[in-house]
Amino acid sequence: MFRIIKKSLKTGVVTGQHPEAAPAAQPVPADAKATTKPFRRSLAIREVDTGSCNACEMEMNALMNPVYDGERFGLHVAASPRHADALVVTGPVTVNMERALKDVYKATPDPKIVIALGDCAITCGQFKGSYAVTGPVERHIPVDVRIPGCPPRPAEILAALEDLRERLGKPAG
Repeated sequence: MFRIIKKSLKTGVVTGQHPEAAPAAQPVPADAKATTKPFRRSLAIREVDTGSCNACEMEMNALMNPVYDGERFGLHVAASPRHADALVVTGPVTVNMERALKDVYKATPDPKIVIALGDCAITCGQFKGSYAVTGPVERHIPVDVRIPGCPPRPAEILAALEDLRERLGKPAG
């Protein structure tokens, strides 16, 4: 043990010795703050996977990471449909998930917003014609917003949510 302590005292600090490292954070320009329009009220989203390949779920998760930071726009992921303002449904509706989707829809308080995320939720995508698929989301519950893509990028999801906010008549921040 003394040998290790002696060696570490002799070596000294070896980390963080980079020549002229760039600053870690750049200040946000004033015009960027003016163009950012966060939701006036927060929007709690409940994700429902009805049989997708999970690519859309990964993009929704990326929406909440530090790069896109959905929280600054007032987006939150709700753990229960009873606490959600909107349902984000991904994937085609499979036989096993049809009843669960309808139950989640009933548990969501009014006014309900249903967002079909990805080509599979809108048209069944690559799963069309499968014996396990009962159809797109719209066949089972009413859909308010459709976000196409396989999978849609987080920036496209944010843009669609911004359009949703303007349609709902929420004032800009």
